[in-house]
Amino acid sequence: MCKATLITGATRGIGRELARQLQAAGFNLFITGRNPQLVASLKQELGCAGTAADLADPEAVVSLFATARQALGRIDVLVNNAGFNKGKDPLEKVTAEDLDASYAVNVRAVILLSREALKDMAPRRSGHIVNVISSIARTKMENYSVYSTMKYALHGFTGCLAKEARQVGVKVTGVYPGGVDTTFRPNARPDYMRPESAARMIVQCITAPEDVVVHELVYRPIIETNF
Repeated sequence: MCKATLITGATRGIGRELARQLQAAGFNLFITGRNPQLVASLKQELGCAGTAADLADPEAVVSLFATARQALGRIDVLVNNAGFNKGKDPLEKVTAEDLDASYAVNVRAVILLSREALKDMAPRRSGHIVNVISSIARTKMENYSVYSTMKYALHGFTGCLAKEARQVGVKVTGVYPGGVDTTFRPNARPDYMRPESAARMIVQCITAPEDVVVHELVYRPIIETNF
């Protein structure tokens, strides 16, 4: 059976490559991103369903899940891949607006989508929720206080979610990639992982045997030392 999969942040970087690889593996996709043009382009490329959505809007988040479920009939896999990082700012320059914007996308949207997914999956006692976090949640870096705080929060939420979801037969995986050479960062880093490689690792978790759940996947480019 083709697994119906909702992927957020699917139009760039890891998310786009993940969508391509899952589509090639026979998954039935619903993709989303902030940019309508990029969403339309990827939909055409993959022949899949999808829509643009602003995950900073909690009502739009809940509506997104309902739309995806209606389009696919059910959601077997949810990949919370969308993320937001304004940039490297020392604490003295951090504003309340920065905190709110980061929280909305990096934490609240994931919690709301996971809630909706668990409600959909629990009656069937099957499903898989994948939260793409970041290896920054396992280290400490100056000028990343806001982004790190949100990723640490997402790490904590994912651990709690795994405990709840296990009781109803739903898998939960926290993914912690290190440096990836994507447009998410301002400068090219060809020494980092390719998006295709980072996505392939996530595919392996999603396609693991039914009697296996990968709770945490931590991986980095070989050059990285912040662990």
